Amino acid sequence: MTGTKKRISASFQKWLFLIVAIAFVITLVFLWGYQTGLFTDSAENLLDTYIKDVKQDIADTSDKNLLVITHAIATELNSTDEITNELLAEMLDKYNVSEINYANTSGIIDASSNESFVGFNMSTNGQQPAEFMALLGALTEYVQDYQPIAYDSDIYRKYAGVSLARGGFVQVGYDEEAYYEAMGTAVTEVVKNRHVGEDGFLIVTDSEWNIVSDRSNNSGQPITIVTAMTQNFAEIENKEMFEEGIYIGKEVEKDGDVVTEYRFERAFCMFDENEGFKIIAVYPHSEAMVSRDVSIGVFTVLQIVIFGALFVLIYFLVRKLVVKNIHKVNTSLSAITEGKLDTVVDVRSHVEFDSLSNDINATVDTLKRYIKEAEERIDAELAFAKAIQHSALPSVFPPYPNRKEFEIYATMHTAKEVGGDFYDFYFIDDDNLAFLMADVSGKGIPAAMFMMQSKTIIKSCAESGMSVEQVFTVANEKLCEGNDAGMFVTAWMGILNVKTGKVLFANAGHNPPLVKHADGTYEYLKTRAGFVLAGMEGVRYRGNELELAPGDAIYLYTDGVTEATDLNTELYGEDRLHTVLEKYKDAAPQVICDEVKRDVDAFVGEAPQFDDITMLALKYNGQEDAQ
Repeated sequence: MTGTKKRISASFQKWLFLIVAIAFVITLVFLWGYQTGLFTDSAENLLDTYIKDVKQDIADTSDKNLLVITHAIATELNSTDEITNELLAEMLDKYNVSEINYANTSGIIDASSNESFVGFNMSTNGQQPAEFMALLGALTEYVQDYQPIAYDSDIYRKYAGVSLARGGFVQVGYDEEAYYEAMGTAVTEVVKNRHVGEDGFLIVTDSEWNIVSDRSNNSGQPITIVTAMTQNFAEIENKEMFEEGIYIGKEVEKDGDVVTEYRFERAFCMFDENEGFKIIAVYPHSEAMVSRDVSIGVFTVLQIVIFGALFVLIYFLVRKLVVKNIHKVNTSLSAITEGKLDTVVDVRSHVEFDSLSNDINATVDTLKRYIKEAEERIDAELAFAKAIQHSALPSVFPPYPNRKEFEIYATMHTAKEVGGDFYDFYFIDDDNLAFLMADVSGKGIPAAMFMMQSKTIIKSCAESGMSVEQVFTVANEKLCEGNDAGMFVTAWMGILNVKTGKVLFANAGHNPPLVKHADGTYEYLKTRAGFVLAGMEGVRYRGNELELAPGDAIYLYTDGVTEATDLNTELYGEDRLHTVLEKYKDAAPQVICDEVKRDVDAFVGEAPQFDDITMLALKYNGQEDAQ
């Protein structure tokens, strides 16, 4: 019987495989190029942003420093009966400046630390001096960028002017030496604590490419100590990113001493100039492209699945040349597809169909076994994931038995096995306790993964010594990177000084907390909330503060509390929450959280829980109570 069965040529299978393989390679190459370009552009935008920030900080500091000196000179001149060349010359050393000019109400210099400038008409001798004529009108102060002076392009100076009560104005200038001396410390502060990503950094040099400031304290050294200068920066157009070899320093402990070790790697670089300084931003290539590599890996797996499915689909479509037998197969397959996994395919007209029937039947048996195993595995994995998620949150209470200045308790009840809510608290130093409540958009595994990422980034920023508004600003930028899923986080974070009771806080689109005051009443702390985290790049967050007196308390929660619904879809609501807190106003934090959860459960009844319910209560005892 077997000998009479016909065999369909296997040549089609070979050609189909070749075509699919070629399409797979072409798609992968295109994807690699696209992703590389995408993340290269992202690196360029990041470097450009950091350079713009540093340029603005340098310009602002430079303007402020010179204006302070100019105002001081103006104040002294306003109290002087006569302004003379000698007086202005004496002020040079006093104020460590290079030039002081007094111009009358017509813009003509009547007195100067340089006598040769007397009689100079500022309105008719070039654009640079003419700009100061505005001080004879509506402006009371004016400052110029660091630039070549009008009468000699080889001499760089920075000028500021302030109008005088007696009429006219005073003009003060830094020469190059005085300017760098005045700006040295300020520039160091601008970049020393700035990182580009994790290992990237910023460098500021003087006009001779000697380091003024970097994060490795290489001040005074040539820039070649940090970068392998295979290219001449002077030949590179400003604002154009390029690749360069760099030495990345990392502090390690050796023999009891902390030393800096360097490793060499390629990096994206960009530089610009401002106010006489050269600003270089460096971003390691490996760090910039890590997300690309992950993305390519994910897409490669997806392509294998897609192209594999395409191959199988075309293969079976061609085999429909044997319509009758395919119909029989399809009938049986339809039953299987509908969930009737006990259906047996029995088409034996050809070797191929005989084999197909056997394979399908074997596949169904395997599928049934896999379904059973997968269900068991998924249940186990979700339970494990829930355990991991909960283990990442503080769960031992009281967490700080020896700290009597406060009491704190938190709890989370997920709507699914894993959720997107999270809380956290930790000491930044001996006196400052950070505490946080957050809610990730979405549910399940994706929300849980994004929750872990958000928690880690926020804690890292807080422990680095940032203010609470800086924590949210930096965390927002990091969470926006590669957020293709469009997820976001609402968060409320406070930093409590356990000695004083002062709380510095910021709100990123989260529910307002409730605060208990000395009279025992709770009220919603309704301050202007900032935008959610990971929602949009470039957001700056605003910090606020409040004072907790001994006995005061603060209660944080997610919208799973106030938006819990009963069988009639009625919301639990803020008023009902407020009522419960008032009822248990003197209770310990754990009792407060337990009673709120109990009241929510009673309200919801048999209705399903659609959202995570997370709470944190903190009671401030004060320093005296702690002793």
